[in-house]
Amino acid sequence: MPVMPDFELLRPDSAEAAVALHASRPASRYLAGGTDLLPNLRRGLADTATVIDLGGIAELAGIRVDADRVHIGAGTTLAALAAHPGIAAELPALAQAALAVAGPTHRESATLGGNLCLDTRCRYYNQSTPWREANHYCMKLEGDVCRVAPKSKRCYAAFSGDVAPALLALDAEVDIVGTNGRRTLALAEFYHDDGMRWLALDRGELLAAVRVPLAPGWSSGYEKLRIRGAIDFPLSGVAVALARDGERLAGLRIACTGVSSRPERIEGLDALVGQPLDDAALAQLEKLVLRGIQAMETTTASVPYRRKATPILARRLVTRLWTEAA
Repeated sequence: MPVMPDFELLRPDSAEAAVALHASRPASRYLAGGTDLLPNLRRGLADTATVIDLGGIAELAGIRVDADRVHIGAGTTLAALAAHPGIAAELPALAQAALAVAGPTHRESATLGGNLCLDTRCRYYNQSTPWREANHYCMKLEGDVCRVAPKSKRCYAAFSGDVAPALLALDAEVDIVGTNGRRTLALAEFYHDDGMRWLALDRGELLAAVRVPLAPGWSSGYEKLRIRGAIDFPLSGVAVALARDGERLAGLRIACTGVSSRPERIEGLDALVGQPLDDAALAQLEKLVLRGIQAMETTTASVPYRRKATPILARRLVTRLWTEAA
């Protein structure tokens, strides 16, 4: 049975204090809800002598709905996010994505920031130490070969967070705190396509908040494929934001998770704007989704299944939102 290693636990009361503590202990790790970090520590997939608990930082929690945008602290739990009436009404894709994460008890602890920064996952990496040792480890930890793509010079572990595609489809941006102050990034710039270096965070930087613009006239939704009806990470997840003007598409954004080393926002959809959402448009949509994902052998489901299922999932969700928008 894996045993939790000993570590020093620090509890700062501000984001700046947390960043300063990390700067004094460069090998430390931030702890939010702990639903990802603590299992990884126990299983030997992460290692640190110091954990910086962010739970006591008031500015990292809470939801504020303004006239033109929603501000969400990174420490807000997924349960609070899913239950918030303003989120459900104005940003349904985000509420649905938060509700789709794991199970009810996980969502009471898991945070928005934690899910956005979720460690990438792979069937060759998320295993016990003896299993990984018997397979000579992998590039992501202690080895030098990506077991998914042995000839590759990069890691193909998949990003599997649920809320990221919803926020990508909703055009969100993130606020980041570091030793050099604060900065803001579009969420699309927050991720790299590399299973080992998937976040655009400098050493010690901390995700503080997410801001989502309110867009009247837009509909949104999120759906995922998984083996079990709860608990499981997505084999594939799709978020859609859509605007309809009569019988023509006025706007469309689609983002996917579980099928690349980062959440992917699908490109080329502007070509469908101004057109009716007919069978030809839906067929083109499926081609664009297929072109925008790169599913690899990172889960128990086959690559051909995920590559075939993801465009169909996107088509069904777009069709549902189109019909509801009428």
